[in-house]
Amino acid sequence: MTLPRGGDADGAGTRPVPGTSRAAVPSPAIDTSKPHPARMYDYFLGGKDNYEVDQEAAERFIRAAPEVRLAVRANRRFMHRAVRHVVGEGGVRQILDIGTGLPTEPNVHRTARAVAPGTRVAYVDNDPIVSAHARSLLDDDELTSVVLADLRDPRAVLDHPEVRRVVDFDEPVALLLVAVLHFLTEEDDPDAVVATLLDALPAGSHLVLSHATLDLHDDSREDAVNVYRNATATMNPRGHARVLRFFGGLDLVEPGLVPVPDWRPDEPPRADDPPIGIYGGVARKNG
Repeated sequence: MTLPRGGDADGAGTRPVPGTSRAAVPSPAIDTSKPHPARMYDYFLGGKDNYEVDQEAAERFIRAAPEVRLAVRANRRFMHRAVRHVVGEGGVRQILDIGTGLPTEPNVHRTARAVAPGTRVAYVDNDPIVSAHARSLLDDDELTSVVLADLRDPRAVLDHPEVRRVVDFDEPVALLLVAVLHFLTEEDDPDAVVATLLDALPAGSHLVLSHATLDLHDDSREDAVNVYRNATATMNPRGHARVLRFFGGLDLVEPGLVPVPDWRPDEPPRADDPPIGIYGGVARKNG
């Protein structure tokens, strides 16, 4: 299983630096009384953009699910391969990345522009640290925007002026929902959230999605899941059939919805690699 993205895979993260954007707004106070999934993910990746409360929760998770550091790296590699696919083979030149997490290298925009220079990217996250740090890094990049918004309100994400500045919804868009939907409960109605986002995208758009699961482990990993009960968002792993529903009406590209290490790997997995409890898939909207 895994968490939202972010952090520094090389362990060389930096403290958040306040920044401004072309549509700068005051950031809400940062809540350090509870662990935040994005900051925990940063800790798993060896970054430094986290607090003691995040570190303690992350260590409890590691004790319950020791493979988590491998899992978050596998999830990042899946995201990079998927981005290269939707830009290279899919021809998409604009990306809406929701639940982006703390900045990593290579970022989504760097990965995309290595294939197609000029690709535009709107980053969306609900953590003020993510927003402030990303703005400080990307403020002089006219082809990107950084938006503080919540996936639970997809209409607000779609209508945000900084999203609209970068993304033209009359042209194909790659929607990235990477390791974020498992932080929505069924009461949040994740199917409706995804449907609202996809309805706004024209034909030729793509969905890139990964999601935590308990399907691939002999033990339940319930102790790991329970770590998030006191976090700012709970973890809600789902089975293969349930995750597949998020792709309803879209055409999955090969190899379909599979564990993230198995999605078009750059090199074959090693025989001694532990199971990675994250499904990943990419699909195209054709109508």
